[in-house]
Amino acid sequence: MTITVTSPADLGDAVGQTATGEWRVVDQDRVNLFADATDDHQWIHVDPARAAAESPFGGPVAHGFLTLSLLPALTDGLLDVGGTAMVVNYGLDRVRFLQPVLAGSRVRASTVVESAEPTAQGVRVSSTVTVEIEGAPRPALVAQTIALFVLA
Repeated sequence: MTITVTSPADLGDAVGQTATGEWRVVDQDRVNLFADATDDHQWIHVDPARAAAESPFGGPVAHGFLTLSLLPALTDGLLDVGGTAMVVNYGLDRVRFLQPVLAGSRVRASTVVESAEPTAQGVRVSSTVTVEIEGAPRPALVAQTIALFVLA
């Protein structure tokens, strides 16, 4: 489902609405590439044999920041706002990593629009984004995101 409004001025109508994205696989190749990009090669991420034998997770896990960095892809298209020149990441107010994502797992995001505040540049939207892991009892993370929808 997508939350759709015709213009940034109508974002107030989206407050309280929820949209959920498609499942995406977080495979070992993606975990390894993230490790290379961030120089975080801790064995719980990049050594499948050791992680299976020694970690409490039973296998390699994605970096928490990898899961967080997937938010733009996981939420892409969930909030469709006409009359917008661009959307700028304004920041995060709160992020909690609740459960690790095992390599090979599928994740998806749902977003709830919490507020929409007009600014001189457009409308600042605060949303709660939850990344769930397929088949897991708890989400991977919950984040309070803020985006600026810039007027066209």
